[in-house]
Amino acid sequence: MNGRRSPPRPASTGSVRIIGGRWRGTRLPVADSPGLRPSADRVRETLFNWLQPVLPGARVLDLFAGTGVLGLEAVSRGAASAMLVEVEPQLARGLQAEVARLGASGDVTVHQGDALAWLRGQPAQGFDIAFVDPPFAAGLWEPVLAALPVLLATDAWLYVESPSDHAPAIPPEWALHRENRTRDVRYALYRRVTLAGIDTSSDPQTT
Repeated sequence: MNGRRSPPRPASTGSVRIIGGRWRGTRLPVADSPGLRPSADRVRETLFNWLQPVLPGARVLDLFAGTGVLGLEAVSRGAASAMLVEVEPQLARGLQAEVARLGASGDVTVHQGDALAWLRGQPAQGFDIAFVDPPFAAGLWEPVLAALPVLLATDAWLYVESPSDHAPAIPPEWALHRENRTRDVRYALYRRVTLAGIDTSSDPQTT
């Protein structure tokens, strides 16, 4: 041994589970980190019911990945790949460890860095689904949504989570598809509007 120790992982305050798909029941640690607030099981179950018809083969972008549960759940349920972007180094290392544990290194990429800076430095990539669930206190919805479209497919889907009493300003190229609220959060799914209008032939339906 060279005497070096692996960087410590942040202390865990519990876990969050993947609800469906090939990794169903897998628990991901929830680190003790400021602003980390994993989407609740009930919220994610509803979201993925909405998205299930369009998940197979999709390319997914999970900004503000945190535990990685949104991006990993998407791949578990059939998405082709996921990019997880996380600014906190320890959380990013934790994500990399979970991806390795799941044997998903070929399907899931983890980028450690600021989500907004990453967005502004990327070429067009054609992601099919984007998850935007930033730390609520940071107020990052508007700048992120302004920088996001160049990376997305013309018929992409956008998920946005925010406080229950706050609906972020959404650019006009996005049409609201579904929304719901809990006591703490508002969560909404949007479809990108193209020149040809919205193709509803594959619209997800709530189950």
